[in-house]
Amino acid sequence: MSEAFLKNPLGLFDIKGKTAIVTGASGAFGALAAKVLAGAGANVVLAASKESELNNVAKECEALGGKAAVIALRPSSEENCDKIVAKAVESFGGVDILVVASGLNKVAKITEQKLEDFLDVQDANVTQSWLMARAAGKQMLKQGHGGKVILTSSARGLLGHPAGYTAYCASKSAVDGITKALGCEWGETGITVNAIGPTVFRSPLTAWMYEDTERAQTVRKGFLARVPKGRLGEPEDLAGPLLFLASKASDFYTGHILYADGGYTAG
Repeated sequence: MSEAFLKNPLGLFDIKGKTAIVTGASGAFGALAAKVLAGAGANVVLAASKESELNNVAKECEALGGKAAVIALRPSSEENCDKIVAKAVESFGGVDILVVASGLNKVAKITEQKLEDFLDVQDANVTQSWLMARAAGKQMLKQGHGGKVILTSSARGLLGHPAGYTAYCASKSAVDGITKALGCEWGETGITVNAIGPTVFRSPLTAWMYEDTERAQTVRKGFLARVPKGRLGEPEDLAGPLLFLASKASDFYTGHILYADGGYTAG
């Protein structure tokens, strides 16, 4: 262990000047990821379908001290993924970090769900993660100095759910498989591949669960019976794992799913 490391162990988390692509950057986790990385000094390339929403996130990132570039594309095709990576190269000279925060869920019992809805979820969560990891990985391999690929899994990649989650659970299990396989495939290249697996955390989609209504209290009570920490997640609960996986601190970690779940998957 070097003396320099001991004098500055927090240097392991330093990502100043690194360039990060964030897909789904207008969504709850994507916007949070972009702002956390920008606040830590990274350049961020924000990708999603709505340019106006991306511009708002970009302004917030720049107010936090980061530099931001916007591209109004989803990682829904090989061409789009290549263009997103090219935007990072054009704007900041390369790609060091990829965060795939784009995704989709369509909830329905299997006997009621349309095949097209099931396939839409697989495309958004699985195929697009694979395509974006491949596109960014090609650039990282070309650069030759490693990189950080961070996918978005879920506690539902490990556990089932009784309320019509067959499409979502299957997709997140597949993301876990990509994470592990690609972590092995790129193991000796210096590129790490990991995933964050949240459970419920505060966002526009889950805001109702945090309210004091009778419905919310009933749902929370049942859910929290399985959460050792005894509370629902907050956005900042995802910030630490993200910064760890994006920085040198996680250089020896690859193929992992890091559950940000208050202990939910432990029991």
